[in-house]
Order: sequence, then structure tokens, then C-alpha cells
Amino acid sequence: LLADFLAHASLEAGDHQADQGADAVQLMTVHSSKGLEFDIVFLSGLEEGLFPHENSILETDGLEDERRLMYVAVTRARERLYLSFAQSRMLHGQTRYNLRSRFLEEIPEGLTKWLTPPNPRTALGGATGGAGGAYFTSSAKPAMQREPRPAFATLPGGLRVGQLVNHAKFGQGVIVAAEGGGSDARVQVNFGAVGVKWLLLTVAKLTPA
Repeated sequence: LLADFLAHASLEAGDHQADQGADAVQLMTVHSSKGLEFDIVFLSGLEEGLFPHENSILETDGLEDERRLMYVAVTRARERLYLSFAQSRMLHGQTRYNLRSRFLEEIPEGLTKWLTPPNPRTALGGATGGAGGAYFTSSAKPAMQREPRPAFATLPGGLRVGQLVNHAKFGQGVIVAAEGGGSDARVQVNFGAVGVKWLLLTVAKLTPA
């Protein structure tokens, strides 16, 4: 039933439904919204690895293609645009921790109003505290390569899954998984544009951000 619904929704999205149910919520992809305009638009999933998609970083001009899609998305709104992201989400049965999209950082502060207090720990280059996702308005993990074993509640150095950390070479990232213990303990860290990497804690010298 779900597959049938999604197939039907993809066919009906965009131009096919633009003039129908104007007083209802319409769900569509950014691609299918091209050429359409709405008084109010909700754009969700603005997280590194999702929008921009993780594959775009590895492709020639991929990031610019994603940035153009972002432009298409935000310009669909005539009066009000709501942008949202999640600090963590379930993906393939795993909790995935993300940094908020770089595209959010490119929007001038004077054009936005936070409806949920921003969490600096989710920002690229952010520094301190907080939890949860965020949601703001504007007027007009990457997939696991292997299944990690259960993580210890507290890792060496007091680190934990979901914590923002700094690395001397890769910069700032968030711990998304952990396995092993003692001198064999290692973590998987999402470094945003740099990608996701497994690091041995005794070698990586991670520090809390």
C-alpha cells in the first residue's frame, strides 16, 4: 500500500496538482516544484548529507547543483518560507546525527527569524551546548558502511555518541557511532563536507567542541 501511495504521489506532484486543492497541503520534491509558487512553503531536511546530499560533495559541480536546487526551493514561496532540520533522525534502523546544512548559514541573518532557539552544536563551526533540532522562518549520516557493535555509554575521554568534537586535521564533527573498548575503542564521526570517518580514539585525540 505504501509503495502504491508513493508511486501515485510522485505522479500527481507538481504541475498535476498545482491547481487542485489549493486550500490543502501539497507534498512534492524540489524538482517537481519548479515553475510553481505558493503563499507558504515548508522546506525540511536541511542537514549536511541530506541537503546538500552527501554524494554531491564527491561529484564535479555537485555542490553547486544542490545550491541551485536550494534556490529553486526557497523561491517557491511568495509570502513566507519555513526552513527546518533535525539534529538526529532514524535511518535504516540507526540513529543518525547531523550538522545543519551549510545553505542555512548562507542566508543573511536579517532575513530569518528563529522559531526554535538555534543550537550552536549543530552548526558547521558551531561551538557549544544545546539539544534537539531547529525551525525558523524567512519572509518571502551518510549511510553506514558497516554495522557497528553496540557503543559504550561513556567512551574514553568522557566522549559519547551525539557529541560534537574537534579533530586536528578534519575539523569539527559529530560522533555518530562507536564500538570497541579500552585501547581498541573507535568512533565514527560525521565531519560534514569532509565526510564520515572511523577513528581510533587513542590515535585521533578528539576533544569536545
